[in-house]
Amino acid sequence: MYRTDEWQALSAHRQSLADVHLRELFDRDPDRGELLGAETGGLLLDYSKNRLTAETVELLGALADRAGLAGRIEAMMSGEAVNTTENRPALHTALRRGDPPPEVREELVRMAAFAEKARAGRWNSVVNIGIGGSDLGPAMATAALCAHADTEVDVRFLSNVDGAHFQALTNDLDPAQTLFIVVSKTFTTTETLANARTARAWVAEAVGEHDASSHFAAVTANPGKAQGFGIDAGAVFAMWDWVGGRYSLGSAVGLSLMIAVGPDAFAEFLAGMHHIDEHFRTARWAENLPALLGLIGIWNRNFWDWPTYAVLPYAQELALFPAYIQQLDMESSGKSVRTDGTPTGIATGPVVWGQPGTNGQHAFHQLLHQGTDIVPVDFIGFCRPNHGLAEHHDLLMANLFAQAEALAFGAAGTDDPHRAFPGNRPSTVILADQLTPQSLGQFVALYEHKVFTQATIWGINPFDQWGVELGKTLATAIAAELTGAATPHPARDSSTRSLINRYVTLRRPVAR
Repeated sequence: MYRTDEWQALSAHRQSLADVHLRELFDRDPDRGELLGAETGGLLLDYSKNRLTAETVELLGALADRAGLAGRIEAMMSGEAVNTTENRPALHTALRRGDPPPEVREELVRMAAFAEKARAGRWNSVVNIGIGGSDLGPAMATAALCAHADTEVDVRFLSNVDGAHFQALTNDLDPAQTLFIVVSKTFTTTETLANARTARAWVAEAVGEHDASSHFAAVTANPGKAQGFGIDAGAVFAMWDWVGGRYSLGSAVGLSLMIAVGPDAFAEFLAGMHHIDEHFRTARWAENLPALLGLIGIWNRNFWDWPTYAVLPYAQELALFPAYIQQLDMESSGKSVRTDGTPTGIATGPVVWGQPGTNGQHAFHQLLHQGTDIVPVDFIGFCRPNHGLAEHHDLLMANLFAQAEALAFGAAGTDDPHRAFPGNRPSTVILADQLTPQSLGQFVALYEHKVFTQATIWGINPFDQWGVELGKTLATAIAAELTGAATPHPARDSSTRSLINRYVTLRRPVAR
């Protein structure tokens, strides 16, 4: 791709903007703020504070055409095996269609019945046990939609294999009133099963082994293993090979979310995702929010050589959203070979990070404004809050707008160089009417398709994650050595061997 005429045209165009400040771009065109934006379904994408012009967008659109983005979108949504290394479709968009496949419709009906039972008082607390895509999605969305949640049901999320997480999470729970939902696509995930076994022992100690099974449900593509764990078939919900973990929030992986907010709100969440799916499929690139986000990401990563970007939601409910996007983007885009196995030859996935609201201003915004590295930013905000403290929300949003303005235009300040702000630092503002189930669904799909756009340009597969596997395999072998179940591997490197020996010498069980 980087040898194509379209890529070379963008490289030359980038050189023409090398010494142009955002202040100059806005001076040239007083209407720039209105012209460089796009909107759909109540979401406004203002990308005018990026270091680009309308010509840049046109050239990026030509790059998307050269990469065959429109065809790749149709291939994904029609069920072609776009996950090439595993020879599978990536049909997460089918989960939220108005006319989903029969198996999806059936599972949504089962989920709704189960959720209503849980919400009717069968349980006081629900604990989702998962990790990665089986945790970050539902945990993020449940926190985001807390204003829409049933306060009678306490929904929590257990992910870390660290026993301290289990103890802290269950310390104030009644095992007799707690339901655990074990979420694992294969039902072999080491951390999830370790936590599930501990949870089962904790419940069985209180209610007896015979009744412990009724405190568990599962979401998996391997129902046999879930039933072998002792979970009743009627409480096992389906995942499918054609949905990747980090794209699975609209499936039964979202069961804990449905319990928290109810089936109707969950349906609105799916509808929000579907709206963006259709927008992505049909809108031209200059008006296509996910494509624009992805193409701007390519522009910043590959033509300006900025290796990181921050996602900063000015909404406390979205505290987990940066971590969710971090997994979605870095696990999908962290590839150095193309789908045909050849090296990409260009930089791919950026480092993604962030935290909510004004907290970040007192943590890392110093670097954003005056550091030696330039970090593009996505600011996310809402015109109306889900609370009645209007003065707080006005102050919050004033800070969002001020940060974007200060990054772009800076300030000369005084003659003191320590107080000078260079500006010319890019940001995108995504403004929604209000944080609702529907708008949250839009945000999730927006970033899913942003990642897909970038992967298409880079020619990589965003639906596998082989880089996760080596460490997991090594950890299984080392765990056996730590407990004495296996002898140390003779080829183990001296550093790892020394660390293992020290740990085995010093480890002590802690009384609970």
